[in-house]
Amino acid sequence: FGIHALLVVTATLSPATAVAWSENDVTGEYVYPPLWDLAPENLLDFPVKDNKIVISAWNYQDRLGVYKSLLNASAKYFSAFGPQNSGNILWGLPLQHGWQFRTGRLADPSGVTSCGYENGEPPCQSVRSWWSCMNYYLSIIPFLGAVEAGLFGQLPYEIEILPPEEQKDDFCYSVKDCWSRTPKLMEDWKAFFKYLLSTEHKAVSSASLSSFKLDDALGLMWKAHTSSIAYALPKFRDSLKHLSDPEAHFGEDWANAVDFIAATHFSTDFLTTNDFQAFLPQRMLVEGDALPPLSDFSPEQNTVLVSLRALHKANKLTGGLLLKLWQKAMSTEAGRKMGRKLIESLASS
Repeated sequence: FGIHALLVVTATLSPATAVAWSENDVTGEYVYPPLWDLAPENLLDFPVKDNKIVISAWNYQDRLGVYKSLLNASAKYFSAFGPQNSGNILWGLPLQHGWQFRTGRLADPSGVTSCGYENGEPPCQSVRSWWSCMNYYLSIIPFLGAVEAGLFGQLPYEIEILPPEEQKDDFCYSVKDCWSRTPKLMEDWKAFFKYLLSTEHKAVSSASLSSFKLDDALGLMWKAHTSSIAYALPKFRDSLKHLSDPEAHFGEDWANAVDFIAATHFSTDFLTTNDFQAFLPQRMLVEGDALPPLSDFSPEQNTVLVSLRALHKANKLTGGLLLKLWQKAMSTEAGRKMGRKLIESLASS
């Protein structure tokens, strides 16, 4: 049953089933994250104070600026995979964050502050938000790993990340600080960016782009991605109490599903991620949202919610064996290719 749930959800999220959406809405509001045009373009667009580039990680536009800087600095490595940097596999991170912002998941769920609400400060994202805290480890840590790897070259200033007003000990704020507190995460993200940098040197020496292997890059990126979630999940478990039970369950289901998706080296380029997100819940789940179905959700969105729940339950019942079996099946490039073909056949049937 668990494997069936996995195949159902992956098939539902397959680009093959989302073609109509992407063709109809390619110029719509869902293409770029909200406020994308207002975010800083590169690191030197951020304020500089006391010889440090200062980034406010609890301002939504600043986090977008971190992502935009990563995308711009890595664009040349993905030029062969799509026009206008659309083939860059880092798109999955800001697009997911944009979905979180648009659906209200970055606002203060406790209601204590107006952070993230339209009548308060929309660019503000709350440290009381479970989604916002989890995302810190998928934005600031990758960014500082990229700085350490040399993606931005030799910067004229150090980087300083401003702390939130509370829970300051749950985060790190500079390259040195993050190496001290989260060495494995920094190492994993640095390894991904180092791989990109190494392919540039190989391409120059061989006068071709053949040294860049997308499957290898995806493998390294997903390894770092899942490491970030595995580290952050227990750290912010208490933050789930601010959410409704259905939303808290969905958050945990989402985190569990990432491990399964990662094993397939799912492509997180611009168009694929946009297609994927069409089937995610477009609002916060509230008390009384009993599954299935939710009347204001599309059939695909209902299917995803139910399937993610079933997948998480099945994996827990087997003590994680379901994930291990799936990872073993996806452990070779040939296995991943077979898995993708199976998913495509399910999606098109």
